[in-house]
Amino acid sequence: MNPRLNQLQPYPFQKLRELFAGITPNAACSAINLSIGEPKHATPQFIKDALTENLRGLSNYPVTQGSELLRGAIADWCLMRYDVDLDPATQILPVNGSREALFSFAQAIVDPSKHVKRVLSPNPFYQIYEGAALLAGAKPYFLNTVPETGFHMDLGAIPDDLWQTVQLFYVCSPGNPTGKVLGLDDWREIFAYADRHDFIVAADECYSEIYFHEGQPPLGALTAAKQLGRGQERLVIFNSLSKRSNVPGMRSGFVAGDAEAIKQFLLYRTYHGSAMNPAVQAASAAAWQDEGHVHENRRMYREKFAAVVPMLREVLEFDSPDAAFYLWARVPGGDDMVFARDLYRDKHVTVLPGSFLARDAKGVNPGQGFIRIALVDGLDQCVEAARRIVEFVKQ
Repeated sequence: MNPRLNQLQPYPFQKLRELFAGITPNAACSAINLSIGEPKHATPQFIKDALTENLRGLSNYPVTQGSELLRGAIADWCLMRYDVDLDPATQILPVNGSREALFSFAQAIVDPSKHVKRVLSPNPFYQIYEGAALLAGAKPYFLNTVPETGFHMDLGAIPDDLWQTVQLFYVCSPGNPTGKVLGLDDWREIFAYADRHDFIVAADECYSEIYFHEGQPPLGALTAAKQLGRGQERLVIFNSLSKRSNVPGMRSGFVAGDAEAIKQFLLYRTYHGSAMNPAVQAASAAAWQDEGHVHENRRMYREKFAAVVPMLREVLEFDSPDAAFYLWARVPGGDDMVFARDLYRDKHVTVLPGSFLARDAKGVNPGQGFIRIALVDGLDQCVEAARRIVEFVKQ
């Protein structure tokens, strides 16, 4: 077996199962799960129709590069969303969800001939970044982010000799779990380091379409690059339909940006055998071409935040997120695992301990003492969960 597999930590939800082992939740309360970022809103009917109407495509092998229809739809969406005109033939590649692509991208990009290889990521972070780095033979380097600094990544604290070993920098904006959106100054600094030390920025933007003010979307990396007078060199973005269009089971997303990186990633994927199902491609093109259902999706999230945030502020300390559908809340007493375990036992509400989403770096786990609450269920369920959390803390 690949010995690098032994470096992988248990996934957060495996840790959660182990934390809850042997616990019987309060039978008087129905189960409400706010631990996983899985959208619960209904999949739009037109996407399901496009999927079933194109099942004839199952009789053909799909092309790894994806259909012209899908790449064109993604290019049109990127022009509308990011104000950037990308070449659908060389700068866009459909993928089976952003998670799959974020992992496999590191396998294609990291140069194994280098003696020391590092992959940067924020901390706390999406666990795929760490696993991707380790299995590519690289060493993860975690940048602690905390509320007291506005979740800012202190790039200046990284010594120059370490920067020289960096091959890939995973950046998540809007951030998971914090909801932090990077501003233009943040991107200016990131691009400057990428240019100076010749590494690729992998911008995870799967939450980019969950935000609170219509007409004011979060700044995307492609838009930031354009505003800073640069092209897409050393930049690849990752986006997905899962959160935007409520189709997590369809496993559909795309990567876009640096043409040379996309070319090499396509070569890797051709051997990897990761072409997208033709019916899924057709349904994906339909989804990227429609914004009406996305507006309605955001409306439902805004409604839940408006109802739940005032309730939870009575008992939990947190900053309102810039975007995405998470609350990153500090728990009374400071023990996130005990809080999550006892909340599950007493109120049958599941949240994720923050320490499961972070690693010890510089002597501290920046997720310790926090919980991640994913407001993905229906309005009534989220309000009921908030009511139970308030009652739990007060008791």
